[in-house]
Amino acid sequence: MVSPRISRIEIYKTSIDFIEPFRIAIGEIKQGNGLAVRIHTDNGLVGTGEGAPYSFITGETQQTCFEVANAFANILLGRNPLAIEARIREMDSFIVHNSTTKCAFDNALFDVLAKHAGLPLYALLGGEKETLITDFTIGIGSPEKMAARAVEYMQEGAQSIKVKLGTTYHDDFERIKAIRATVGWDVDLRIDANQGWDTFTAIKTLKALEKFNIDFCEEPVKCWNNWGLKEVHENSPIPIMADESIFNHHDAIRLASMRACAYFNIKLAKSGGIYNGLKINAIGEGAGIACMVGGMFETRVGISASSHLISARNNICFADLDSIHHYAFDPVIGGVTFDGCKVTLPDVPGIGAEFDPAFLLEMEHVTIE
Repeated sequence: MVSPRISRIEIYKTSIDFIEPFRIAIGEIKQGNGLAVRIHTDNGLVGTGEGAPYSFITGETQQTCFEVANAFANILLGRNPLAIEARIREMDSFIVHNSTTKCAFDNALFDVLAKHAGLPLYALLGGEKETLITDFTIGIGSPEKMAARAVEYMQEGAQSIKVKLGTTYHDDFERIKAIRATVGWDVDLRIDANQGWDTFTAIKTLKALEKFNIDFCEEPVKCWNNWGLKEVHENSPIPIMADESIFNHHDAIRLASMRACAYFNIKLAKSGGIYNGLKINAIGEGAGIACMVGGMFETRVGISASSHLISARNNICFADLDSIHHYAFDPVIGGVTFDGCKVTLPDVPGIGAEFDPAFLLEMEHVTIE
């Protein structure tokens, strides 16, 4: 059988307003400014991928993603889209980092591969369809506002709520105290400091928050401070999850060998996509470290790709896939569906999600062919 070839690549800047600004310890976001990639093959297949840049995490902006995507498109044009490892090596050889841009191409290539095989991506990866349970995330605000938002999420069917922290010991304690007092004990709470604490404050705060029955804490200290992460992990009564400190499989093997955390958070925009996400999970599984798949601010295109990865691997035990709830509108056709906190994958070949063509026509774009 003759392998297909990449005949055309479309690159789009996607911009969607938020319902309201979203604040974390290291920055605030007011709009989703992402990257969409559509890879066309000479046998009629089209793969769609998305990257959601977070400049203060990955070091990328929408504009840098757009420029690098143009270069990748020229490199990949005419190549075999089914040889994903080779295509990723070519992108890695051209430029280091730029994980969000690589994620968009990775997802589009996996979409093509699964469509070529006639299988949903989770099935191609050896998984089986399951209903996923996502948490709902609350951005930083006053204790009263955050508690009110927690109640709203409960009313929408949330079973677990992730709370953004990472400011001061006193303010963060008051936030969790107010939320737990308001929602009671039937909802699981998770916290994410987004590198906002130093080692001393992290340990002090986590010990104080133990009584509120917290599932885990993400990235308590600066991402470069692996030894600080290990110190917090060893002294915290709340399990620690690595997030910004783990971009790829090299980070995973380092943190696993250091025994620096209890969990890994895989985000496709950090790892460069599904290919490296699978590697991170394999290292975690081998080291006895369960994983979560989270996200930046993807639409249901990126959320669908992440959901396929979760469904493909039993070691991925947690899902943080609620970014769509922060958008003013949904520009996606197909893809995962939401029933409260329950996320269900479609039964179609590929990733199963496409951007609305009318939406894409309004976006700045370029076609490489």
